[in-house]
Amino acid sequence: MTLNPQPSSRDIEYLLKRGVSLVEKEADMRRLLLEGNKGEPLRVKLGVDPTHYDLTIGHAVVFRKLRQFQRLGHKTVVVIGDWTARLGDPSGRVEARKALTAEQVNSNAATYLDQFFKIVDREKTEVRRQTEWFDKFTLADTLKLLGYKTVAQMLVREDFSNRYKSGTEIYLSEFMYPLLQGYDSVALRSDVELGGTDQTFNLLVGRELQPIFGQSPQQIMTLNLIVGLDGVKKMGKSLDNYIAMTAPANDMFGKLMSLPDQTMRSYFEALTDVEDEELDEFDRKISEGSINPRDIKLRMAREIVTEFHSLADAQEAQEAFVRQFSERKLPTDIPDYQLDAPKNIVEVIVSAGLAASNNKARELIKQGGVSLFAKGESGESEKITDSEFTVDVINGAILKVGKRQYLRIKA
Repeated sequence: MTLNPQPSSRDIEYLLKRGVSLVEKEADMRRLLLEGNKGEPLRVKLGVDPTHYDLTIGHAVVFRKLRQFQRLGHKTVVVIGDWTARLGDPSGRVEARKALTAEQVNSNAATYLDQFFKIVDREKTEVRRQTEWFDKFTLADTLKLLGYKTVAQMLVREDFSNRYKSGTEIYLSEFMYPLLQGYDSVALRSDVELGGTDQTFNLLVGRELQPIFGQSPQQIMTLNLIVGLDGVKKMGKSLDNYIAMTAPANDMFGKLMSLPDQTMRSYFEALTDVEDEELDEFDRKISEGSINPRDIKLRMAREIVTEFHSLADAQEAQEAFVRQFSERKLPTDIPDYQLDAPKNIVEVIVSAGLAASNNKARELIKQGGVSLFAKGESGESEKITDSEFTVDVINGAILKVGKRQYLRIKA
């Protein structure tokens, strides 16, 4: 594999600035992007712990940046953390993350890569597993690796520091995580490593370890993380504020439209290729009141849905959204729910998969998020406020749960 012709300054600027929080040594990174590593493509590393079978669009932020490197002719090296996932990474957490079994890791990894390669070019990617080198590690190797960091240095990391101050337990195995991730960079001789802002400490450990093993220190790039549907906290499954990468186009579009207006710029930058100049124009028009923010959000949702589906799917999702919410019409693709006898509303919601648990269903009802159209599309809705409500067998009645979920009762 050879390096592509010299990239333009605009290409490099876009790579280094768009959605980027930090480039540790920007001048060195620019030089490498212009010259490569002795004329060879850079090895751009991403370490992933397959802790779940499903990914969120938040994961795609880093994947898209990897694709930008690939388009300039560089090589992606993705490391499956089949060792570190069994330890659990506390990054950004107030407590230890549950460790996984080898079987869980392997199962999740297969699905993870399927979604990963929907964005990143498979032909320009090298897939490696930590077991390739850590299965050969002896106790002596492990102790030697531990000797490169002190407890005081580890406690500099914000999440460790906060847990220590609050009296929350920190397990010694958790101190191993940054060192193992850092050693991955040594094993792969990576030139650049990417990660979210919550991974800065771990990426720096790799940069510090490489010179000890006679290698040039990797450049590190951290990317701004997008907030979840609450508009406040980082998108994540544990907070239930996420949009799945595999979500249907209509569902993805509707959830994107529910985001607070102030999140639009970050979503545009992280998940679309809309030029910065056009984004600046959007900001100006919103500020002076010459455009409805909803119109900008429609554009944002259409661009992002196109990334994960297709332009045709995105346009169809937009039409469905406008029809449903602007014209106050119900969607045309409401799924049927077979009801043979009257059933409690909470049971209906959970058994239909519209809430993860009875408590979640009750919370939706309490918040006024559940309504019943007893006469179907032709009738008015009745808000259900009692979790003891019984859903009668009324053929064609429609149940609305939350902002976008519907069921049609079938006797």
